[in-house]
Amino acid sequence: MTHRHKGRWPWRALTVAAVALALAGTGCTADPDEVAGGRSATPLPSSDAGTPTGTGSPSSSSTGGSTGSPTGTATSTPAALGAKWDWGRYAEFEPFLRTMSGGRTYYEVTWCDVEESQGARDWGTLDRIVERSRTVGVTMMLKLRVGRCWATGGDAQYERGRKTESAMPLDMAAYRGWVRDAVTRYSGRGVHEYAIENEINSKSFWAGTPQEFATLAATAAREIRAADRNARVVDAGLSSTTYGYGLSRWLLDQGREADAIAAYNRYYQRRFGTRGDKIVEIRDRAGLERALTSEQGARNLTYLALMSDLARRKVVDVRQIHFYETYGSVPALFSYLRATTPTSTPIEAWEVGRFDRSGDSESVERDEEMLKTMSMVLAEGAAVAIWLPLAFDPQGRNSDEPRYGLLEPDGRVRESGRLFQAMLDASRGARAVKVDDAGLTGVAFEKPGSTTAFVWADDTATIELGAGETASAVGKTAEGRSGRVTVDGQPVQLTLKSPVKSFLEAQ
Repeated sequence: MTHRHKGRWPWRALTVAAVALALAGTGCTADPDEVAGGRSATPLPSSDAGTPTGTGSPSSSSTGGSTGSPTGTATSTPAALGAKWDWGRYAEFEPFLRTMSGGRTYYEVTWCDVEESQGARDWGTLDRIVERSRTVGVTMMLKLRVGRCWATGGDAQYERGRKTESAMPLDMAAYRGWVRDAVTRYSGRGVHEYAIENEINSKSFWAGTPQEFATLAATAAREIRAADRNARVVDAGLSSTTYGYGLSRWLLDQGREADAIAAYNRYYQRRFGTRGDKIVEIRDRAGLERALTSEQGARNLTYLALMSDLARRKVVDVRQIHFYETYGSVPALFSYLRATTPTSTPIEAWEVGRFDRSGDSESVERDEEMLKTMSMVLAEGAAVAIWLPLAFDPQGRNSDEPRYGLLEPDGRVRESGRLFQAMLDASRGARAVKVDDAGLTGVAFEKPGSTTAFVWADDTATIELGAGETASAVGKTAEGRSGRVTVDGQPVQLTLKSPVKSFLEAQ
């Protein structure tokens, strides 16, 4: 049997105060990738052999970060998978959406769209969307945005179709009324999670200051909780490209210069060359410091600190992340997130996807990467993981499909969609548990008396399956093998009779 031995590393919190004092700059204009908007079993990269420095078990951070869990186990969480789609193509997607019963999705609702003229609110579009989500059995979550219009004054600086950046409302009483009405209306229709704004680290989404957003978030949170006693308030979520800055700063502040550089380069490996000189490969500490203290880098770090602070002060109940990078960066990302998020605050990945502009990968690679990315995000403890997009739009801005969909534009199911369905089926009524032992990486979904795991090996691993247990191609359990099985880089689906921890200990 081939085993991989993982290194351990101490955690140290990147405090909100340190970031706020050191990085008080404002941001630059985000390019299109910044506006679009995790955890593997691979250890954090180091400068020499790819293994992080440091030994022993992680310790609790000063900001209340989780200590993680032993190899082969994880703090289990209820599993919730989902996808995000274009409601304008509901008819094409409806057959697949009906297979997503029990899953999650979200919709972005903007005050300036609902109330184009002051005092005249039209909820018709959102009513239809929420009702259709209930029809297919998918739980809806809402992002509440202001937008830019009469409610904020000023002209929009960034327009994407009907969408504009948000600005601080002129009349906070009117804003409170809109939030209260939205939550009152939709809490009775099964909506109980509300995010405040979206990707505010980008000027194309937020025209205000960090202080103004903190005021807006506190105001909205009070109204949400007053209107729905079961509601959970979710932070804004920041663009995927934000978190590599936070991870690198966190490592650098621990004196782990080589690890910080390696983590930065690994996180952004698919971004190099896509934004001119905005994101480039880092070769030394000076280069990393330039990136972190650049206008956008400073803005990113400031808003990361603000998200941590809102969770610490319990202004929000949930920390939201967006992740489109390579799945190998997921473990390092979640080490950073756990160190800068209170243990009582769940992390939800409202946007998970695959960004790759190169176009040189085969479809089988992209299909398997979807499964691996979703597995890692859930294995590390994300309570929700939503794949975006459900299907790509060949008529849209990114016709080269740098973000990979589960469906063809006409609704036909790709292999990635079939793999997603297998994971969603296994997750219903189950808890997600990390698999990181016996040479295997992945996630297990445990129910009383049975476990379904989606696993792979970086090299190869030989496992012994007991009576009634099988290993099969994902979603093809009727073709399963039993007894001694070798697992390689291609994901397989394990059907087990025992909890995954017991299974791994027996290997």
